Amino acid sequence: MGFDVISKDLPQEIYQGMIITYKVKPLFRIPLNWLTEITQVRAPFFFVDNQKSGPFAVWHHQHFFEKHEKGVRMRDLVHYAAPMGVLGKMAERAIVKRRVAEIFDYRYQKLEELFG
Repeated sequence: MGFDVISKDLPQEIYQGMIITYKVKPLFRIPLNWLTEITQVRAPFFFVDNQKSGPFAVWHHQHFFEKHEKGVRMRDLVHYAAPMGVLGKMAERAIVKRRVAEIFDYRYQKLEELFG
């Protein structure tokens, strides 16, 4: 999705109320701004981000962290919906679901590169 963080000077630790801005290209390489807010934090166990504006009608993403024998296991629970009603539902099945999966596939690859 051409996922680039454009927020400047982000702190090392997230906090409730933190706003993060991205530039994404969800369809046809058309750039869009995506603004999310960290709405809940209970470090080191979980945090939640919600879309304030962007490509989705709804984006609610819960991040969970738990100890694992090899380090830390990270799980995600994402609720999202495409905009534009029935057209959005059709796009969700045909395109959006795959694009969301690509976000998490990319993140998995990066985490593997960093932490093994």
